[in-house]
Amino acid sequence: MSEKRPKSSFHKPRERMKVYLPSVLITLLGFVVAYQFVEPAPPKEITIATGDKKGAYYAFAKRYATILSRHGITLHVRSTEGSVENIKLLQDPDSGVDIAFVQGGVGQPGSSPNFTSLASLYFEPLWVFYRTEEPLNTLTQLRGKSIAVGPQGSGTRALALELLKDNGIDDKTASLRSLDGQTALESLRSGEVYAAFFVASVDSSLVRTAMETEGVALMCFERAEAYTRVHRFLTGLTLPQGALDFKRNLPAKDCSLLSATATLVIHENFHPALIDLVLMAASEVHGGGGLFEELFEFPSRKHLHFPINKEALRYFKSGPPFLQKYLPFWAASLVDRLKVMLLPFLTLLFPLFKVAPPTYRWRVRSRIRPWYRELQAVDLMVEQSDPPEKLDEYLTELERIDNEVTGVNIPLSYASELYSLRLHIAHVRKKIETLRSQNSPS
Repeated sequence: MSEKRPKSSFHKPRERMKVYLPSVLITLLGFVVAYQFVEPAPPKEITIATGDKKGAYYAFAKRYATILSRHGITLHVRSTEGSVENIKLLQDPDSGVDIAFVQGGVGQPGSSPNFTSLASLYFEPLWVFYRTEEPLNTLTQLRGKSIAVGPQGSGTRALALELLKDNGIDDKTASLRSLDGQTALESLRSGEVYAAFFVASVDSSLVRTAMETEGVALMCFERAEAYTRVHRFLTGLTLPQGALDFKRNLPAKDCSLLSATATLVIHENFHPALIDLVLMAASEVHGGGGLFEELFEFPSRKHLHFPINKEALRYFKSGPPFLQKYLPFWAASLVDRLKVMLLPFLTLLFPLFKVAPPTYRWRVRSRIRPWYRELQAVDLMVEQSDPPEKLDEYLTELERIDNEVTGVNIPLSYASELYSLRLHIAHVRKKIETLRSQNSPS
């Protein structure tokens, strides 16, 4: 017979911990491994390259900075000579520039494969003003003239040189002057230059002043559609008669213009979580439309020179992320970054906790199973026993088993199995007592 076993008790919290704690630890380990693949948090400070402090790019960037500050992001606004310099700053990893305003058509996408566009923001018409000494109908007529084409590094200069080149004009066939906007306007008014190129908003003071200057006229592009077919980054616009000044009827007739678009360009290292935030700011600033822009036409994924960023394309298709609509930016960004943590949650936590309840049941039943083995052994010995004097010994062993079972403590939900065991003990006890009565002297 087996030795007497000490009474057993079942501590439910401790038993559950033995089952569920390994599952929790394995899941936590999975989270630790998955965390290695979580993207770093977005920076709290970024720098944007704009243009001259008196220009539209700089003014718009200041408005962006105000909007981004609401979300805990500091936008440093850096003034530059313009789009060409902005491209160079984006290419330089030591410049500290993360994002830049770039005039459409400036830069070569093939030479800057790491650049992508976030959006076009608004139309930037090309204004060609000239002295009214003779009518100017085509750029070809500027051969041999003195022309202000914009300062070095500016988008105005890049576009002016491109269009002049189309018409066979370069620094050998004309006097090309690198003048900033205000200097170019004064030179035009004084007659030092015959024509001046400006890329500016219709609300620019330079444009208004030039339109009102006696002896200066605005050139209308009679071949505007041809230019837009050759240069896909250009758009043909119509400046309606009287749109700038109804009282003075400026312009005096409808005028066809060529226009680039202002765009936001980023380097591939720009944190993706900030893309939606910048585009939301752009929508707030540029969504109101203007003389040439329809309401909510911009920001847009059209009129882009550099390929559109994948995250920006998703924004235009689906709008701002769901979380950013209802959570602060930092919280939405954190949840979005940690979504990779769902992998261990789904692959480890659910299966483990699905296995845990059966494991728990097995542990509870394992408390009862040893007595069943001992009861079965007693039952077999009773069946195979010939000497009747052994029955008393079997009955003593059975009483020991019954006493131990009586002292065990298990959860109430498993009490049926405990009582089933006690019924089986009673059955074997009755069998032994029956055999004893049969073998006792009459």
